[in-house]
Amino acid sequence: MKLGLINSAWAQAGKGTEFGIVQTKRIGFDTIDIQADPLDLGVKERKLIRDAADRAGLPIKSVCCVAIGLVDFNPSVQRFSVSRVNSHLDFCYELGAENLLLVLGEYVWQQEVIPPAAQWETAVTNTRACARHARELGLEIAIELEPFKLSLVNSIDTMLKFLDDVGMDNVQANCDISHLHLVHTPPEEVKRLKGRIAHVHLSDCNGQTHGDLPPGRGITPIQDYLRQIRDTGYDRTVSIELEYSPVPEKIVEWVEEAYRETNRMMKELGCRN
Repeated sequence: MKLGLINSAWAQAGKGTEFGIVQTKRIGFDTIDIQADPLDLGVKERKLIRDAADRAGLPIKSVCCVAIGLVDFNPSVQRFSVSRVNSHLDFCYELGAENLLLVLGEYVWQQEVIPPAAQWETAVTNTRACARHARELGLEIAIELEPFKLSLVNSIDTMLKFLDDVGMDNVQANCDISHLHLVHTPPEEVKRLKGRIAHVHLSDCNGQTHGDLPPGRGITPIQDYLRQIRDTGYDRTVSIELEYSPVPEKIVEWVEEAYRETNRMMKELGCRN
């Protein structure tokens, strides 16, 4: 597997695009993922991302997209959201990425007004529309499992059902290690996703709330999850996800710490290549 980093770690600490890319390479990462909205980027910033990654010799593997509007009950919001996701897919193609990491929304109004099945079907239909555009570009969509009570995809059961209902082979799972732990999924359950994992996110947490901490700062059995992911035959990218460092001025040390611990675990498992 390759070890990557999502650039949001740098952006949320107020560091510039090129700084983050250069530091990611210096620390030792193999790849980088980009969290940026192409609708908010000018042509110069888009070119900067591509050129800086090229100069660093750092392949861009994934672009992150939170698209909660895909499950909105307003058709106009859905149409805009499909168009926005497609713009992200175009951005993936422009950057040479492999997939779009897609975060779906949640059930609204405690599932009491709009029938949950109707909102689920809206998500399936709109994701399928995006997947058709992705297929034209030779790209995958990786669905993220979110660890929140009302998230549409918040367990391996709902992940598998969603992938089956969309029914397109370029829509696969993102296996987020701390999220799996937060929803009390035993590591051995990962084998159910065999052959259906397109991307992996790695971080730690306190076991109760979403945290995206450097490995070792929480209680997630990260190495057990990594072992199970390895045993499915997955051999692509594992991307560290760090969010909202409590000491932004020490973000370099925060990322270095995450790299060291993750690299150690992957080496022990014989899955870093």
